[in-house]
Amino acid sequence: MVEIVIRFFSYFTILTNSLVALCFTVLIINRESGWGRFFSNSKTLAALTVYICVVGIIYNTVLRQLWAPQGLQLVVDELLHSVNPGGFILYWFMFAPKDNLKWTDAFSWLIYPFVYLLYVLTLGVFFKFYPYPFIDVNNIGFYKVALNSGAMMIVFMLISILFISVSKVAHKG
Repeated sequence: MVEIVIRFFSYFTILTNSLVALCFTVLIINRESGWGRFFSNSKTLAALTVYICVVGIIYNTVLRQLWAPQGLQLVVDELLHSVNPGGFILYWFMFAPKDNLKWTDAFSWLIYPFVYLLYVLTLGVFFKFYPYPFIDVNNIGFYKVALNSGAMMIVFMLISILFISVSKVAHKG
């Protein structure tokens, strides 16, 4: 039972969608609380937007063809990988403050995906389970996982730069 829960929360998709849900919940319930101020901060919202954007991009370009969910699983799959990312990106474009994002913020936004990577690689040692094929050390080896992880960090950085660029253009206008 414990391993099932650990496996469930080993997916970047689940963790990131949970953060998005927490963000919206806190903003709806009590925007003036400490957590409300944290989640309404322009840097926090932009970082979450980057993370959920990467969820959508990687799933829809790399992972979608690896399985064919049916019924309710298909609905959940679309919500987690398409609807939620698209909705949060739209929310960011329309409502999030964009006034104080800096180019250097992109580096701090790499912390979450890097810690996630360390988390799943550590879990993989104990449970021999890796949630995504591009980080499955058992099947592709550590060298290929390192290359894929580096490529993923570049994707996170490029998406971060894109959102910071948009914020700078929006703030001037």
